Formats: sequence, structure tokens, C-alpha cells
Amino acid sequence: MTARRRIDVHHHILPPRYTSWLRAQGIDDAGGRELPAWSAPDTLAMMDEREIAKAIVSVSAPGVHPDASKRDDASGRAMAREVNEFTARVVQQHPSRFGFFATLTLPDVDGALAEAEYALDTLGASGVILLAGTHGQYLGAPEHEALFAELERRRAVVFVHPSVRPAPPIPGIPPFAIDFLAETTRAAYRLVQSGALRRFPNLKFILSHAGGFVPYASYRMALVLAFENGRPFDDVLDDFRSFYFDTAISGTPAALPSLLAFAKPGHVLFGSDWPFLPAPAIAAFTGMLDAYPALDADGHAAIDRRNAAALLGEDA
Repeated sequence: MTARRRIDVHHHILPPRYTSWLRAQGIDDAGGRELPAWSAPDTLAMMDEREIAKAIVSVSAPGVHPDASKRDDASGRAMAREVNEFTARVVQQHPSRFGFFATLTLPDVDGALAEAEYALDTLGASGVILLAGTHGQYLGAPEHEALFAELERRRAVVFVHPSVRPAPPIPGIPPFAIDFLAETTRAAYRLVQSGALRRFPNLKFILSHAGGFVPYASYRMALVLAFENGRPFDDVLDDFRSFYFDTAISGTPAALPSLLAFAKPGHVLFGSDWPFLPAPAIAAFTGMLDAYPALDADGHAAIDRRNAAALLGEDA
């Protein structure tokens, strides 16, 4: 394939010093997936094979506060800066092929505010990545108000990626298989429940992996919150529909009907999950998306590129 067209919003980068830093703390995986090697040549080769014109790269879980038992703000801030400057250099070397979502330092809000300013103003980040939960604290917590207010002022794009709950894993079920989907859903629930989406209407949240269980369980969750908060059911449901959703590991005949029936027009974006999802698996999932018969040519073009271009201010 040679006709590059896609914009990939769920695409990871693993700076060498970040990977070494995690391994030094005894962390060799992200949610049960072994930390893969990353290189620009291998990444560009995969992108060309899958017709990806541009990837908006980000660091996956566990972020820069991986140890729930020991919060080290100084180390987290230093590693966030290292990650963002490394990634910005990659973008500068391949400006037509890469953009990036900047790593921030939650639960360290002051550090996150400082790093957001630097990454967005100096490094030219396309937005920021926030983990759905960090040490049991989910997005939408009262502690996040100052950060959300600043990101709202900037009309920022916020890519939400799951992490691992601070609880023992269930033997035989790796967290990335099920818990990642639940973590994204919990973050979406908290964001709606807290009213953050209404207080910060210019924030544009992308939920990973088709939103976890959000499209499938949206009416159930909206009913609970409508009863809980005394809000009109349709208003709560509209809050859930205001998210953007990527297709990483989700462009399947089973997931797409629910996602496309639920998401607002223009809110479904292409995602690959490289390199945690290896190239053959990306080929399989992309092939299922390309072959999905309920989408016409215009619908495929919107998911592949046009929706992300509109969201990120790229050329369509």
C-alpha cells in the first residue's frame, strides 16, 4: 500500500531512557504487555504498510508515576520532561509523519500545569495524554480542576489512556485484556458524574479502544447518573456521547455497530495501538475496519482521516 491517508491518534512511543527507567523499577510491561522495542524506521515502515500518513504518538501506561506506594514528584517531573523532549525531537525530524500528545505528571497537578505549558507552548504538542486513573484517582476528581481549567483555556485535546488499577491482578487475566477497558469506562463515568464535561466544554477527550465499554453500556450508566443527580436522562447520555473514540483494537464487526450507533458524527478516529499491538495484528484489525460493509467510502474517509484532521487542526 502506498496511498497514505490515515491519521493515527492511538500510537505509542517508548523513549529509551523512559523504558530503562521503568525497568530499573522492576517494571517490564504495561498492563501485562511486555514493553516493546521502538524505532522510527520500524514505525514508519508499519505506517506505510497501513496507509498511515501521520501518527500522534504518546507514552502508554504506566506513565511517570508508576509506583502507587511511593509518589516521587521530582522524578516524575524529570521523566515527563525527558519523554516530551525526546518525542518532540522525533517530531522535528519527521514533521509530516508525527505529532505528539504530551505526557503530564498526575497526580502531581502543579507539575502537570508546568509541563502542559512547556509542551504546548515550546514543544508544539498536539494535546496531552492523561491516564484514566493514577493510584486509584480517576479523571474528574476535584484535584484536577486547576489542570482542566488551564486545558480548557487552551481548548486542548486530551487523549485518555487506561492504566492498571492499584489492586492485585486476577490470575490468568492480564489487565490489558479486560481491566484496561473497564478503567477507560470508569474515567468516562467519573468525568460525566463530576460535571467536568459541562464545566469545561472546550476540552476534547479521546477515549482509547472505542471507549472501553462506554458505547455498549451508555444507556445503563446514564440511567444510574440521571437517578443519582436528578438530571435529565437525555442530558447525561449526551455527555457520554460528547467523547471522541479511537478504533484501536476495536475496528471489528462486533464492536463497530455499537460504536457507530452511539458516537456523534465526526467523533470516531483511527487508532492502531502500535507497537504494543504488533504489525500483523494491526494489519488484521485494520483489514476488518476497511472491510466493514456498513460504512460507505465517505464514512471510511471520515474515520481514517477527516475526523482527526478536524479535531487536531490538520489538513484534511
